[in-house]
Amino acid sequence: MRRLIQPGVAQSAAIAGLVTALLCYPRFALWTHRTHPVWYLEAAVFYASFVMWAFVFAWHTPLTGRLVFTLRINRRDWVLATVAAVLIGFVLHQFLDASLRRTTPEDYPLNLAQWMAATLFTLALNQLFLVFAPFAWLMRLCRRQAIAVVLTALFGVAVLLLKAHLSPQPFPAALLVALVGVRISLGLLIVGFYLRGGVLLASWCALLVQSRHLLRLVFE
Repeated sequence: MRRLIQPGVAQSAAIAGLVTALLCYPRFALWTHRTHPVWYLEAAVFYASFVMWAFVFAWHTPLTGRLVFTLRINRRDWVLATVAAVLIGFVLHQFLDASLRRTTPEDYPLNLAQWMAATLFTLALNQLFLVFAPFAWLMRLCRRQAIAVVLTALFGVAVLLLKAHLSPQPFPAALLVALVGVRISLGLLIVGFYLRGGVLLASWCALLVQSRHLLRLVFE
C-alpha cells in the first residue's frame, strides 16, 4: 500500500486523471438528460479516475514487470490485436447490435459527434474502470497474473449483468448469454494485449471494436 502514496505515483495519477476527465467532457456536454452540471460530473470523474490510475501506476509495473505506457510494441502484436478486435466487432455488428439497439438504444450513437464523444469516453474511462484498475488491484490482491486476468474479465461480466438487471428494458435470455460470451472474450483479449503492449495496444483494440458504430453511421 505504500506505493499508493509515493509522490511519483500521485503525480502520474493526477495527470492521467485530468486527461481522463477532459476526454469525458464531450460525453457529458452532449448528455441532455443529466441531473448534475457538467463541472460536477467532471470533478467526480477526476477524483474517481485519480484513485484508479493510482492503483495502476502503483502496482501494475512492479507486479507484472511490464510498462503501463509503451511505444515499443511488436508488429506481430499489432497484427494480432487488429485481427482479433475486428472479429469481435464483426460478431457484435452482425449478430448482436440489432437486438441491442432495441434494448439499450442510448448506447448507440446517432451521429458522428455522439460517436466521437462515446469513443473518447470508452477509451478514457471505461477501459480504466473495466480493465486497467481492476487488473492492478487484483494483481496486488492475489499476486498471480493468470488469476488476475480471469477475474478482470469476470468483473466485466458482473458489470454487464448489473446493467442488464437495472435496465428498464429486459434483456432476452439468448441475447444476455451471447453478451456474456462476448464480454468474456473481449475482456480476456484486451487484458492480454494490455499486458503485451500497455494502454496503447489495449486502447487500439477498444477503438476498433467501437469503430463498428462509425461504419454504421457512414454507410447505413
